[in-house]
Amino acid sequence: MALLSFLPIIGDVLDKVIPDAAEREKAKLELLKAEQSGKLDETKTQLSAILAEAQSADPWTSRARPTFLYVFYVLLILCVIGGVLGIWWPDRVTTAAQNVANLMAALPEELWWVFGAGYLGYTGARTIEKSKGAAK
Repeated sequence: MALLSFLPIIGDVLDKVIPDAAEREKAKLELLKAEQSGKLDETKTQLSAILAEAQSADPWTSRARPTFLYVFYVLLILCVIGGVLGIWWPDRVTTAAQNVANLMAALPEELWWVFGAGYLGYTGARTIEKSKGAAK
């Protein structure tokens, strides 16, 4: 990532140092390939950590992400149930919904980002695992 921010500067230096246009473009292409290779290695490292956790023998480590997701699924189901109950008790459900909205608003934004990252990481790792035929 650090190299990416310096690419315009390095490109300007290459423009001044290498007079031949073909050689200069070749050097810039090699620079971009090195940047992509680094990002690819970083992504592989992140995915290997996710897969290692998913394959862990420790039940808490291997089930932490799904458990986290199940908690949110339960919350969503409760919201649907509350909506249906609102047919018969609209005042009580409105009060309950306002209480839940206040509770959710009290959660820091960073927690929602963690949830999103965990969800995407888990589903991405499962998709890769299934595409390789490793999942049952």
